[in-house]
Amino acid sequence: MTNIKNPILTGFNPDPSICRAGEDYYIAVSTFEWFPGVGIYHSRDLKNWKLVSRPLNRLSQLNMMGNPNSGGVWAPALSYKDGKFWLIYTDVKVTGGQWKDCHNYLVTCNSIDGEWSEPIYLNSSGFDPSLFHDEDGKKYLVNMVWDSRISTHPFYGIVLQEYDSVKGKLVGKKEIIFKGTDVKLTEAPHLYKINDYYYLLTAEGGTRYDHQATIARSKNLHGPYEVHPDNPLISSHSHPRNPLQKAGHASIVQTHTDEWFMVHLTGRPLPKENQPILDPRGYCPLGRETAIQRLEWKNEWPYVVGGNQPSMEIEGPKIPESSADVQLSGIDDFDENELNLNYQTLRIPLNENIKTLTERPGHLRLYGRESLTSTFTQAFVARRWQHFAFTAETKVDFQPTSFQQGAGLVNYYNTENWSALQITWDEQKGKVLSLTTCDNFKFEQPLLSKEIEIPDEQGDVYLKVVVNYNNYQYFYSFNGNDWIAIPITLQSYKLSDDYVKGGGFFTGAFVGMQCQDTSGEGIHADFDYFYYQPKI
Repeated sequence: MTNIKNPILTGFNPDPSICRAGEDYYIAVSTFEWFPGVGIYHSRDLKNWKLVSRPLNRLSQLNMMGNPNSGGVWAPALSYKDGKFWLIYTDVKVTGGQWKDCHNYLVTCNSIDGEWSEPIYLNSSGFDPSLFHDEDGKKYLVNMVWDSRISTHPFYGIVLQEYDSVKGKLVGKKEIIFKGTDVKLTEAPHLYKINDYYYLLTAEGGTRYDHQATIARSKNLHGPYEVHPDNPLISSHSHPRNPLQKAGHASIVQTHTDEWFMVHLTGRPLPKENQPILDPRGYCPLGRETAIQRLEWKNEWPYVVGGNQPSMEIEGPKIPESSADVQLSGIDDFDENELNLNYQTLRIPLNENIKTLTERPGHLRLYGRESLTSTFTQAFVARRWQHFAFTAETKVDFQPTSFQQGAGLVNYYNTENWSALQITWDEQKGKVLSLTTCDNFKFEQPLLSKEIEIPDEQGDVYLKVVVNYNNYQYFYSFNGNDWIAIPITLQSYKLSDDYVKGGGFFTGAFVGMQCQDTSGEGIHADFDYFYYQPKI
């Protein structure tokens, strides 16, 4: 038995859904507009986790072209029953205003890293669906219901409906089984049958600093459900000095050693100096992450060991520790024919006409497409920020002939918040390095009239970003050894949920390689490697 330090899934890995298959444990997390959809991590000890599957990897399963920022895949729910894995997910098409247009689907697979089935459409009444497998063999879908009426609260309650796995559709009556507490914003339902009770675990309070997990129970599946006497099950709201904030949106698992654990969403704010701790509570560029807590039972109610706030370190299960897996640190030389699972693209898969690892072996070739402000087709391959301090670096060969063409290193939150150090072209100077920033859709080019000229004979250009907690800075080199700083310091907090238009967005900061060509010619950039290394 060893201790487990939180968070267990660092960087943008929110809305965890945990399940057990034998002695193997899996967590599915949300991916929003990033493709492929859903990340599934595997562990045998609840401490060391490896990304093993991105199940929604075909357009027939998930087409998010045109989806809004922070739309796409919300809160997947993973379960294991009848010898196979069941994955429920939402594709959110409209996020703002009075309506939430969202479609809920089911896919299955016999193995976690196999080819998942074509989706079965379920409903569109709300988001955060999950599937409950009852002891009598029946299956039920639960999801929150969205109320678009102007006079009512939009979170209407949790609906239950039977799912017929033979017919592949929902059947029977729809019932609202839980309206939530006065905290409201009741979402993320998960049902469990434990001994004599059905337990309904939900999230409430919204997914910012007021977030919490609420649990209720009933001896009847259809209710009524009584709320935990010491609710919430977990929250950071009353504990502003806890390093793990935003605690909520949880799911629970019983280990094969008969112990109970809960995984939950959390966020770690950047360190604050000489600022009030409460308002604003903080900024989390790493996005919403996943933490784990040990549960104990009293009077047939679960309690978080140590109290109902998250702990930075917990006692692990009575399971031997497995070997740790390093999550894509170090250098990737692009010598494989497939990208590492840690990389993603925006909204759609990039076919061989946009992204290829074979056209120039040992390189990632990107053919220029739309700008970083597009919600349709970007030639952008990126990975999460998973540490507060790290270095990311690449080497790019790019020969633009127009100011409409650019390629380079990008730090990105969404289409309205990013920075990009790009090789581009200027009529007077020829090939240059230019820095562009997009701050809540306000654009600046800090090197305007001072662009860095690239010698005509220069082929490859090395680009680097150094992120150090509150700030980050770009560098360039023409030989890979002598690095020159771009004399602009950028602020990490501007790539966070909490900064973007005051909140309401749900992803996290990414760093990656991008090529754009708004002339439509589609010229290419070749990236020789990508390096990501946390600061020790």
